[in-house]
Amino acid sequence: MGFASIDELESALTGASYLPDRGLATALYLSLALEKPLLLEGEAGVGKTEAAKAVARALGAPLIRLQCYEGLDISHAVYEWNYARQLLHIRAAQAGTVDEAELFGREFLIRRPVLEAIESEERVLLLIDEIDRADEEFEAFLLEVLSDFQVTVPELGTISARRRPYVILTSNRTRELHDALKRRCLYHWIDHPSVEREIKIVELRVPGVPDRLAQEAARFAAELRSLDLQKPPGLAETIDWVQALTALGQQELDVENVQATLGSLLKYHEDLLSIRDEALAGLVATVRD
Repeated sequence: MGFASIDELESALTGASYLPDRGLATALYLSLALEKPLLLEGEAGVGKTEAAKAVARALGAPLIRLQCYEGLDISHAVYEWNYARQLLHIRAAQAGTVDEAELFGREFLIRRPVLEAIESEERVLLLIDEIDRADEEFEAFLLEVLSDFQVTVPELGTISARRRPYVILTSNRTRELHDALKRRCLYHWIDHPSVEREIKIVELRVPGVPDRLAQEAARFAAELRSLDLQKPPGLAETIDWVQALTALGQQELDVENVQATLGSLLKYHEDLLSIRDEALAGLVATVRD
């Protein structure tokens, strides 16, 4: 494990342009120290995926990312056989007999992210992103990977990790994950940051941003999260928004520039309609006071 203390990890993550709170830094440190998978849950846009990326940068380890989705199966996540190459092998050997075992050798195996991480010669970070979007059957399959760091390929047997990968899973909690998966992981919930911390994150992620713009933008995002919106903005949206405002040369918020760029912050038409005219002017006045 590359860090002697939580403080050292925090410093490395800050150097990788990620500013964790103490709770998250502690969870990440323990995951690395104990070589145990870490499940990060929280609302979309609070920095779960970015945390994994920053850890990989801080460690100097390759990042292997598996983006989960409904219908994800082993052939896309773990491995599949190269059927086209197997067919060519059969045709080339038509003059003689083909041993079935030859067709299921490692040279015909296509490695997907999970198996790639298991077989890597160097220590990698495996990011299993948005596991809650995958089906329960795939979640059940992961239990072997998370508990024993191995994959079973029926034709080849059990393939164990050459160097145990670091593993971080993320979930937006669109569905509840099974206890069996949670038991194999450390757990940490990432919440929206405080206004003060969001200002620091914006200043870290948007170099050169005017102080007043960073402060007003963070307060504006916090005000939006207190409203009844379909999708309140996450930290990722705040950063995108400030980058847009900075690109336009803005030094502070006003009604006109907020109205023009609000699509960087809110992604639902109904939310955009609710933040306009008097409501928009009132929010801008509040954060400028």
